[in-house]
Amino acid sequence: MQYIKWLSHYKDSRESAVTFGKFDGLHKGHQKLVEKVSELAKQEGLNSIVCSFDMHPLWEKKGVVPQVLMSSAERQEHLKDKVDYLVECPFTEEFSQMHAESFIKDIIKELFHAKYVVVGTDFRFGYQKQGDIQMLKVYADIYGYQLIVIDKERYEDRVISSTYIREVLSQGEAGLAAELLGYAYGLSGVVEHGKQLGRTLGFPTFNVAWPQDKIVPPRGVYLSNVLVDGCWYHGISNVGVKPTVSDEQKVLIESFLFGYEGEAYGKTVSIELLEFRRPEQRFKSIEEMKACIDNDIAYGKHFFGCEE
Repeated sequence: MQYIKWLSHYKDSRESAVTFGKFDGLHKGHQKLVEKVSELAKQEGLNSIVCSFDMHPLWEKKGVVPQVLMSSAERQEHLKDKVDYLVECPFTEEFSQMHAESFIKDIIKELFHAKYVVVGTDFRFGYQKQGDIQMLKVYADIYGYQLIVIDKERYEDRVISSTYIREVLSQGEAGLAAELLGYAYGLSGVVEHGKQLGRTLGFPTFNVAWPQDKIVPPRGVYLSNVLVDGCWYHGISNVGVKPTVSDEQKVLIESFLFGYEGEAYGKTVSIELLEFRRPEQRFKSIEEMKACIDNDIAYGKHFFGCEE
């Protein structure tokens, strides 16, 4: 897959199957769009394209600190074997002023040479969201593409959406979030040097800074999986600020891995949150904290079936 940051940098003249959206989280509903684009492209020898709207310029203009489910780098990782191109379109002032018909003519037809346009039922585009799927149907014959509208994916009686997943995460329901996303929620980051208190207490941990613009689930201890050097390990992870041993407000995810004995400082690791265990708390003493963490570790080992 090729990643392209700006629409103007896309130069491929081959016909395509393309889908559009913010794709925050690339949840199961988004995955239906991606799968259809990929299927059509393979069947007819087309380029498969995901065009993702990057809302950061708009948020910056409004002074809003974004809270996203997925970073650009994570989106690239999830799509790397799925499509030919991920084209990121920053939602600039200029782009926000583009009229709907210009979007169809200039982007769908002239830029992407679309043979198929694959969107969800609520897709809106153009200045003040004037364009919708009815407009795409009207202009399909004029600009020579076929419109394919994909019904929403549901979980029980509710449509799967990024908003729904944010609600679920805010309640600490990591398991349900994974069901809606199609994968476990978490993050990737570089292991930082900490105070090494865990090492002295018998449970050395990895510290990874939580990105400022990524949604933080409720602070506390989670059962987790951690990818290090290409291998997955079970463990427990604490999301929070470690109030017993630190006055800093920097949110970290601190992970203890079962069976890992290597050195991870400076390495990029991926952490998946599987189940909420307990809220973060301030302990009266280091000894009280250690006893609680020992219980967390025992619970985790029982959960994963790796008791010694």
